[in-house]
Amino acid sequence: MAPTVKSANAKQAAFFDLDKTVIAKSSALAFGKQFFAGGLINRRAVLKATYAQLVYMSPGADEDQIERIRKHITAMAAGWDVEQVRAIVAETLHEVVDPLVYDEATELIAEHKAAGRQIVIVSSSGAEMVEPIGKMLEADHVIATTMVVEDGKYTGDVDFYAYGPHKATAMRTLADHHGYDLAQCYAYSDSATDLPMLDAVGHPTVVNPDKTLRTIAGQKGWPVLTFRHGVSLGERFGQLSKPSKPVVASTAVGVGAAIAGIAWLSSRRHTKAHDPDNSA
Repeated sequence: MAPTVKSANAKQAAFFDLDKTVIAKSSALAFGKQFFAGGLINRRAVLKATYAQLVYMSPGADEDQIERIRKHITAMAAGWDVEQVRAIVAETLHEVVDPLVYDEATELIAEHKAAGRQIVIVSSSGAEMVEPIGKMLEADHVIATTMVVEDGKYTGDVDFYAYGPHKATAMRTLADHHGYDLAQCYAYSDSATDLPMLDAVGHPTVVNPDKTLRTIAGQKGWPVLTFRHGVSLGERFGQLSKPSKPVVASTAVGVGAAIAGIAWLSSRRHTKAHDPDNSA
């Protein structure tokens, strides 16, 4: 469904979830090998992250599992050097992300931009991944998970978790700041956990939806899109090699879900035997 040209004087935006909506995998798990090469995680952790990516791409994790992921991430990221994480992502961004981007998503983004709408990437992954990906996509803003930083290192405390209803809250804050009329805005996501995000706008659309979201979309009469084809961002956007203005982030610096799959796999292993709050 091609977006229509905006009416005069109406400020609009198109909000895109990132994982499995714009890119084919989890951005939080995509940099596992690169973090290993940089010495942030060990080889065993890379293997766990690879397996977790496969799990994520099939049935996915439910809300309880995702909450356990968040708790484990804070402990794992504590002490990581912020600049090292950002440098690793910057150096390997095109290598990692280019093959994952859906052609259909970039076409849709281009159509919204042509209609005069701003593009906002909304993701529960960390700002270190989401901000550079947003810049590659020529987005205007990003909303992403962030963590507290002191003396250039992550403390292990979460500043903002861009998940579930928190996404919708951040969208409303951004809309108030930039004057968007959310009733005329668009939103796209694959997951039922993003129902608050989809309900926040007047034009919600589901993309590659999970079973629950597909059922809800049918009940609400929401459009359903299927994205399949990958494309190199270098082929899609002509300005990638040129300097561009920084993406304005709606949140502060943080690693967010850098190795979410590792934490998920660990918590899944010990769920029956241990309280996840007390696990290592």
